[in-house]
Amino acid sequence: MTERPVVARFCPSPTGNPHVGMARTALFSWAFARHHKGTFVFRIEDTDATRDSEESYELLIDVMHWLGLDWDEGPEVGGPNGPYRQSERMDIYADMAAKLTAARKAYRCFCTSEELEVRREAARAAGKPSGYDGHCRDLTAGQIAAYEAEGRPAIVRFRMPDRDITFKDLVRGDVTFTAENVQDYALVRANGQPLYTLTNPTDDALMGITHVLRGEDLLSSTPRQIALYEAFAEIGVGGGFTPEFGHFPYVTGAGNRKLSKRDPESNLLAYRDQGFLPEGLLNYLALLGWSIADDRDVFTKAEMVEAFEIGRVNPNPARFDIKKCQAINGSHIRELSAEQLSERLVPYFQTAGLVADPISADQQSLLARSTPLVHERMALLTEAVDMLRFLFIDDSDFEIDDADRAKNLDENGVATVRAAYETLSTLDDWDTEPIETALRAALIDGLGLKPRLAFGPVRVAITGSRISPPLFESLGLLGRERSLARLAAVAA
Repeated sequence: MTERPVVARFCPSPTGNPHVGMARTALFSWAFARHHKGTFVFRIEDTDATRDSEESYELLIDVMHWLGLDWDEGPEVGGPNGPYRQSERMDIYADMAAKLTAARKAYRCFCTSEELEVRREAARAAGKPSGYDGHCRDLTAGQIAAYEAEGRPAIVRFRMPDRDITFKDLVRGDVTFTAENVQDYALVRANGQPLYTLTNPTDDALMGITHVLRGEDLLSSTPRQIALYEAFAEIGVGGGFTPEFGHFPYVTGAGNRKLSKRDPESNLLAYRDQGFLPEGLLNYLALLGWSIADDRDVFTKAEMVEAFEIGRVNPNPARFDIKKCQAINGSHIRELSAEQLSERLVPYFQTAGLVADPISADQQSLLARSTPLVHERMALLTEAVDMLRFLFIDDSDFEIDDADRAKNLDENGVATVRAAYETLSTLDDWDTEPIETALRAALIDGLGLKPRLAFGPVRVAITGSRISPPLFESLGLLGRERSLARLAAVAA
């Protein structure tokens, strides 16, 4: 590692919904910066007006807050190297392109798309690399004047050095790109719009980024950027050094193909909506290429920061397994106290329309008392909504699942519910233990039923489903009046 203080960054583009691959990159970069007690920069790359949107920008900010990945420089925080949105730095990029051109590190290229394609086809036919062939590299003043007289638009290209480029990738080890496979590339469009190839390294240089940690899909751009950093140093821009690079493996989905933004399991917001804890999701994303120990899968963000070493990231593709992701999340749910879990559940109950916003004191009390009944049964927060709905729903809206009614409330099941009603209607002490004693005496001892046949129909009558929290506790929380009313409705 460099002896300079670590400065890592995360620089997404605000296009579409945030995805899990983006979150993993942010997590690894954040953990790296925090492990080395360095600086974490959050930067927005929003120079593509046709694809970027303010809505996506707000989502990025929201998701970073939800995940708990705080930043030291960036939107809302500020910092010495702002602004941190590229759309507000266009003058900086124009100045950089002018300096590179004046120093002959870059040049104007007048080749048309048609001309480029003809030459590329000829190169492919000859078995040669089909990148840019350097046609405009050394134009004379007269040739430039002639092109300008034709009214030809010109882009700005960077002049790559005529040598191979080797660098040590922090994840993959030594990587070499031969000169013939990394040709001169575009920095600025003909309309003056700067490209990623210019804006990204420019910002990294000016913001003092020491470590560029990103996805494998950007590996091929690294030799170009290394050459550009060297040019920056020669013209006195930035700190005069080249960052270290590390490229994380692909995340794959079904069929072991690369997970794309369009894949359902890639949508980061969907995980929040489904009831994933941010710490549970981050824990699983960390496992996609890294592990805290060979025999341990569950850990906190703080423990990850303490243990995170970039050299331990596996360069091989990592497969996203939704079942394991849910299991990891369930483990984190069980690490919460009942009070903490109850607080986490409130927004999901509000979204379902089961409690007010803000939640009332009575609803908060009921949720706090009922949370322990489902604490060990959940992998997702939304499962608590389904399991506890019967306690919060208005009695006028209470319904019994059709399949569970057919299976549990036949003639024998209704008779069992009737017996339960007759027993409980005489009960004065409406608490868990007396309820259990009365029902066991009436249904198991009195009717000779096995527990499943005794309590299954009562459970469905009370909760509307055969899958619910413990029955006796559920009756206690629902209350005497509401419980007897539901039993009576089935027994009638």
